[in-house]
Amino acid sequence: MTKEIIHTDHAPVAAGPYSQAVRTGNLLFLAGQVGLNPATGALVDGGIEAQTERVMQNLAAVLAAAGTSFANVVKTTVFLADIADFTAMNEVYGRFVMPNPPARSTFQVAALPRGAKVEIEMIAVIGD
Repeated sequence: MTKEIIHTDHAPVAAGPYSQAVRTGNLLFLAGQVGLNPATGALVDGGIEAQTERVMQNLAAVLAAAGTSFANVVKTTVFLADIADFTAMNEVYGRFVMPNPPARSTFQVAALPRGAKVEIEMIAVIGD
């Protein structure tokens, strides 16, 4: 089994001992992203909508670095600091993954890194 580490400067650097994404065979596993601006490392202002938008942009950058896009994402997991933000997060998220959205699970969690409101991780399939 080969393992390829995926990295891009267009998404926030890993804040610990993990990779932005790892490819093995035709599977791509993307680490969870929160709404950090990759240029500043700061959490974006503007609430759940702005944070979800930034999360999806960060994930798009990692997918692009691996040579793929949201079209090949098969599973996402969404972590929300407050499940009451589900509808607003879902509206922004949907703009990126439609018309063929992946399978998804969404959970409310006790807390997220840096006080974020949302974190999203993904699994994609690359090639046949």
